[in-house]
Amino acid sequence: MRRTLVVPALLLLIAACGGPTGPAASPGGKTKVNAGVIAIVDTAPIHLGKAKGFFDEQNIDLTITPVQGGAASISGAVSGQFQFAFANTTSLLTAKQQGLDVKVVANGVSSTGEQGKDFSAVLVKPDSPIKTAKDLAGKKISVNQLKNIGDTTVRASVRKAGGDPAGIEFVELPFPDAPAALENGRVDAIWVVEPFVSQAISQGARPVAWNFADAAPNLTVAMYFTTGTTDPELTKRFTAAMSKSLEWANGHPDEVRDVLKTYTKISPEVIAKIYLPKWPAQVNRESVQTIADLALADGVLKDKVDVSSLMP
Repeated sequence: MRRTLVVPALLLLIAACGGPTGPAASPGGKTKVNAGVIAIVDTAPIHLGKAKGFFDEQNIDLTITPVQGGAASISGAVSGQFQFAFANTTSLLTAKQQGLDVKVVANGVSSTGEQGKDFSAVLVKPDSPIKTAKDLAGKKISVNQLKNIGDTTVRASVRKAGGDPAGIEFVELPFPDAPAALENGRVDAIWVVEPFVSQAISQGARPVAWNFADAAPNLTVAMYFTTGTTDPELTKRFTAAMSKSLEWANGHPDEVRDVLKTYTKISPEVIAKIYLPKWPAQVNRESVQTIADLALADGVLKDKVDVSSLMP
């Protein structure tokens, strides 16, 4: 979800040039796989799955390469640097619209669908006159990236509450900088995800909308994907390992919190308190279509995307 804007000219050039024929085999007979993954709460299952040996079971020697956001994930996959990678739903829809050869292979992360207990929220200062999502109409709201899943789902919250989102002014701010911007009055509200939701609430911020939960029931927020150059048999094995990892993470939240300590810089005290997302093994296709429709209506997407062409 972080910094997920695709750079069309660069990526189309990379796509035209093509990538390597496939990953090499490790000395032990396993297939070497490099996955481009953002080091955030959302990606705990792949780290947990590697630690539990789920990829070893599929004869995959997995390297997890940290990337800054979906732009790096998508460009790395298209160029052949990564056989698999992680990006949010809107970024993948945008890449598909631009003609890039991306294909989803597994779910990535999903909303809990629960108001008050999700990993994404819109927050205001404790004394703000904004009381509900309807009151966000016409206000200045921070998102980590313009024209992506943040502003699309925030608009959905406002509509659901009976407001008109047309006059909202979105301001691009990295998640870590958003709480300070709210405190000093630079914006009226902030959209953040965990761990910044819990951190901001602990400092007095007040939630007025749970935008992922508002946008669609059990919203699929991000997914793992590959390109047409990846061997189908390898894709099948990666998907099997990833599905087992998602199922394990969904059923073992304590182990998720433990693995977060190994690849993020989130303090143990915050890890113990954050709202964890859900990690169902299956993509919620209906929710992906909902995001595509909302993004098209809001001008985030220029044309209607054939969602089925992105899905496995």
